[in-house]
Amino acid sequence: MYSIFKPYIFSLDPEVAHDLAIKSLKFNFLPKHFFKVEDEEILDTNLLNEKLPNPIGLAAGFDKSAEVYNSLFKLGYGFVEVGTVTPKRQLGNPKPRIFRLEKDQALINRLGFNNHGSEVISKRISDNLPSGFLGINIGPNKDTANKEEDYYLCLSRLFSNAGYLTINISSPNTEGLRAFQDEKELENLLQGINKIKKDKNISKPLVVKLSPDISSGEISKIIETIIKYKIAGVIVSNTTDRNRENLADNKKNEKGGLSGQPLKNLATNLIKKFYKETRGKIQIIGVGGIDSGQSAFEKICAGADAVQLYTGMVFKGPGIVKEIKKELISILKKEKLKNVSEAVGINA
Repeated sequence: MYSIFKPYIFSLDPEVAHDLAIKSLKFNFLPKHFFKVEDEEILDTNLLNEKLPNPIGLAAGFDKSAEVYNSLFKLGYGFVEVGTVTPKRQLGNPKPRIFRLEKDQALINRLGFNNHGSEVISKRISDNLPSGFLGINIGPNKDTANKEEDYYLCLSRLFSNAGYLTINISSPNTEGLRAFQDEKELENLLQGINKIKKDKNISKPLVVKLSPDISSGEISKIIETIIKYKIAGVIVSNTTDRNRENLADNKKNEKGGLSGQPLKNLATNLIKKFYKETRGKIQIIGVGGIDSGQSAFEKICAGADAVQLYTGMVFKGPGIVKEIKKELISILKKEKLKNVSEAVGINA
């Protein structure tokens, strides 16, 4: 059905199309069984102390203000991540700020953490409890005087109904955010976060979302700090503000974060590096260019315990999860693997 509507959807401004998708999902009319597949139990996954029906998640950025997460669970996602949520409501950067690169099967966005703010979103989730494993991605307001305090405030307000929380230190669209990937800055941030966890008796797992543009030399220091402060996992990776030279679309030089197919190999190679150095000490969620069972399998074989997508859904529609699950099950059977977890890291 999506292929019929796609030309019309792609004739719209990307942000208008996104808003239309959110409005459509609010009707919540598609039955859950429509997105189930045969032999799905082979995809059972343990992620962040939770048993999930499959390892395919929706990345943050689609449901920024936690409006349609329960409808998204019905599409077949094993887990859904909302946000990025900031303490105060934020309009984000001036429009236009999302660009489709159809020739490259990619998006560039410079949205700038537009969302309804932590108080509204916290109440919204409390009033409509998640029917699945919900991640909440948190970050600072653009004009804040103290970014660390913004993380602490979001953590305090949002932890109670989250399955896990993501500390986003990697968006290229908030000035100074990636500075937290520096060893000393990361140490200070995680030290403060652990204090909040202790003071408020927060036991929910935390993950850190990283940039694909970090250097190989930074990986060991980041891992060391993350393990020291008992962070449960990493998301590898966010969008990149590089990698434009081989793109074909004439929108390739728009400022912002690039996602989709051009990020695929970059993210997979980074996952391998993290897996080689962590070997199960923390869990890895792989993101970047996933739009098929094969691309999901590649990320898992590189060391990802689970994967997330977003751009793939823009180009292939809401049925993408069902197709990924079917293809992934077929690959696992062909490889004579009894469960998807047996594939984690086999090519790293």
